Amino acid sequence: MFEFGEDKPKEECGVFGIYAPTQEVARLTYYGLYALQHRGQESAGIAVSDGRSIDVHKGMGLVSEVFSDRVVDCLKGKMAIGHVRYSPTGSGLLTNAQPLVVHYQKGMMALAHNGSLTNALELREELGKNGAVFQTTIDSEVIINLITRYRQESLEDALVKTMLDLRGAYALVILAEDKLIGLRDPHGVRPLCIGRMGDGYCLASESCVLDTTGAEFVRDVEPGEIVVIDEDGLHSHQGFSEIERTSCAFEYIHIARPDSTIDQLSVSESRRRMGIELAREYPVDADLVIAVPDSGTASALGYASELGLPFGDGVIKNCYVHRTFIQPTQEMREMDVRLKLNANASVLKNKRVVMIDDSIVQGTTSSKLVEMVRKAGAKEVHFLISSPPVAYPCFFGIDTVKREKLIANQMGIEEIREFVGADSLHYISEGGLLRALGTDCVCLACFNGAYPIPVLT
Repeated sequence: MFEFGEDKPKEECGVFGIYAPTQEVARLTYYGLYALQHRGQESAGIAVSDGRSIDVHKGMGLVSEVFSDRVVDCLKGKMAIGHVRYSPTGSGLLTNAQPLVVHYQKGMMALAHNGSLTNALELREELGKNGAVFQTTIDSEVIINLITRYRQESLEDALVKTMLDLRGAYALVILAEDKLIGLRDPHGVRPLCIGRMGDGYCLASESCVLDTTGAEFVRDVEPGEIVVIDEDGLHSHQGFSEIERTSCAFEYIHIARPDSTIDQLSVSESRRRMGIELAREYPVDADLVIAVPDSGTASALGYASELGLPFGDGVIKNCYVHRTFIQPTQEMREMDVRLKLNANASVLKNKRVVMIDDSIVQGTTSSKLVEMVRKAGAKEVHFLISSPPVAYPCFFGIDTVKREKLIANQMGIEEIREFVGADSLHYISEGGLLRALGTDCVCLACFNGAYPIPVLT
């Protein structure tokens, strides 16, 4: 018998950068991080630069816990970068909070990173043999060490050389000298976009941030591209030729906010089409369609619309529960599920229900949800998932636990159905997911094990 825990992949990180000499860059960065809070709740940080020196404030917790008005007002400069973090690599310590700030021969530099390197340990050992000293356990410090090692001529040249050494996923924002820089790995796994803001520009992990900060969407940073923003405007350098665009499919399935657009694909529309594909692959004779909020909602609405079924608020989310803490007993872990989600008996009683969620990773939460909906009076519970089975771990910035703990790696579909207690269980097919996204330029490695970047498994 296997023990399965949390059902969701942990969000990775969110980054924001702004160059706007006439605006309150620290406060705009604070707002930007608020809009990215869903991508990481472990720590938050902001670094600001006046063109000569860099000041940084960071801490453990949510953006609202780390920053007060007084702290934000004290961060003065004409450009800034910010970071919210969940740790896919490295432990959850204050020393690992970002942005990282370093002093080196050319001055100061700050870096914020979203993603994960697959050759971080190898690079760390090589740098260590050459005298590098590390103060954190995160792969982001490997990146900043490489940049400073290559920083003999222009920073752009140093970044190109650094990109040649890196394997894995990375979207970076960097403060250096009198410029803001953004870059994206050659596969474009992790998202990064550009916004125009008055007399300046900003960079963000998701386009929803631009709406929050009042910026106008310009475009996505291309895979392998280096974007430099300074007093002369925005300049583009192709640091590394695009190898094969493989954006992360889980950005559309679960991670990103529904009001974001990533690589010209609307997240909410993509999720709605996932529900339509589910309806075509697995129509159920039911009375009601419900969603596991929030990322299952758009798919549930698409499913209900395609089959002409009513949609109801059968599961209600407590919006004031932001973080999951490790609970010492099974009873307390089950209480944590009930704190987050509750079944709406007035909607569910005596109904044959289709419940749609975006993924099952380990299984326990799914079984508690099915049990909860049954106890609320549902006659049947058909569980439909808008992603294929997650059978392989992610090495590119999403924490999905070890392979042997993934329920789809250990059980077949019928065994999983019995485990979660549903009357039927269906996952969207890989083909259905690709039809919903309208592209095959996405990474599906967590479903099929075909990693676009070499990994050590």
